[in-house]
Amino acid sequence: MSQTLTVKKQNVRFAFILVVSLFFLWALTSNLLGTLIPHLKKTCQLDILQSSFIDFAYWIGYFVTAIPAAMIMRKYSYKTGIICGLIIAGIGAAGFYPAAEVRQFGLFLAALFIMACGMAFLETAANPFITILGPAESSSQRLNFAQAFNGLGAFISTFFISDMILSGIDYTPEQLNKMSPAELESYLHSEASRLQIPYLVIASILLVVAILFYVVKMPPVPEEKDSSFHIDTSVFKHKHFRLGVIAQFFYVGAQVCISSFFIPFAKYSTHLSEQTIKDNHYLGYLLLCFAAGRYVGTFLMMKMKIKPERLLTFFAICNILLLAYCIFFGGHIGLFSMMGVEFFMSIMFPTIFALGIKNLGTQTKIGSSFMVMSIVGGALIPLVFGYISRQLNVQVGYVVPLICFVYVGYYGWRGYVIQEKSTSEMQVAV
Repeated sequence: MSQTLTVKKQNVRFAFILVVSLFFLWALTSNLLGTLIPHLKKTCQLDILQSSFIDFAYWIGYFVTAIPAAMIMRKYSYKTGIICGLIIAGIGAAGFYPAAEVRQFGLFLAALFIMACGMAFLETAANPFITILGPAESSSQRLNFAQAFNGLGAFISTFFISDMILSGIDYTPEQLNKMSPAELESYLHSEASRLQIPYLVIASILLVVAILFYVVKMPPVPEEKDSSFHIDTSVFKHKHFRLGVIAQFFYVGAQVCISSFFIPFAKYSTHLSEQTIKDNHYLGYLLLCFAAGRYVGTFLMMKMKIKPERLLTFFAICNILLLAYCIFFGGHIGLFSMMGVEFFMSIMFPTIFALGIKNLGTQTKIGSSFMVMSIVGGALIPLVFGYISRQLNVQVGYVVPLICFVYVGYYGWRGYVIQEKSTSEMQVAV
């Protein structure tokens, strides 16, 4: 009997490690958007509003795919959803090769969209999967621990892969106009081709992990299986969940604005060149702060026993103050203030996610899919940011994420409160 229990514990531990690896892997795609925006802006000769559609194409994939992903997992299993997601994301990453070959912005957007559809499967499955692989009372801490590896993946992708993509060559419009058509085409093709090898490597990794999930036997977990495909909107009767979806919408929109437009902000606010930003690894350090924030936040919640909702509110207030400085003053201090924003927003996604789906019982999967759908904020809010930046400047544009953090702070202060018993709790009571 004890041997059987030991085997089960080992299975759960190995499953936990394997699922945690997904948090590391999807960071390789989403956190390269901050590199893609300035790179494709240069390669495809876009303005700042047009380049914001890079974020739109990626994050709209989450909105479109979250419900179908939940339906597939409802009929089959978390494991099936994860394998589907890895394969779809791998196909999208591979699509960068032909897109770079012909240098068509539309094809880049299509590849990003397909890749995001796969990642929506992974996030719809992995986030709730982590929360049920252990005691319910420690679900927020467990999810933050897993998300810490997402932060680590984000740092590695931007610190190393970004260096492979960014050339550091940043000609002025006047210099480009002096080039002959052949010289201009050669330069732009060279810039586009820098995307091919990194994304082929990412595609290969995703497909290898899909194979690993296929051959490895996962431990049984409590899952509701239903062959009927339907959308259960009754989950929105839970106020803490309803407000959590809104908070996640604003948070993801803020996160995407902070990370994706960091390089344009640095160039505008400090007059640094792309080469200087690359050589000093500012983008890498930005996401290193994000990863550090995840570890510190997890420590504060797990070891210091600080309630997740209290930490969420405090971190949101810190970001509001730091962004206010960036907007009004900017400069090199503003650059480091932006790194502070990354640190303090690090625990927000997993904390909002865990607080939002808490006590949903059998509605956890559909609740998770709606929570993932709220990531569409990352598609829509940057368009507002891009419009303001084009009309005024990128520094003023950061008023958009500042407003987003005001709502996030409210959710951690009052919005998270569960005001009614979940179905599962009522069943236990009976």
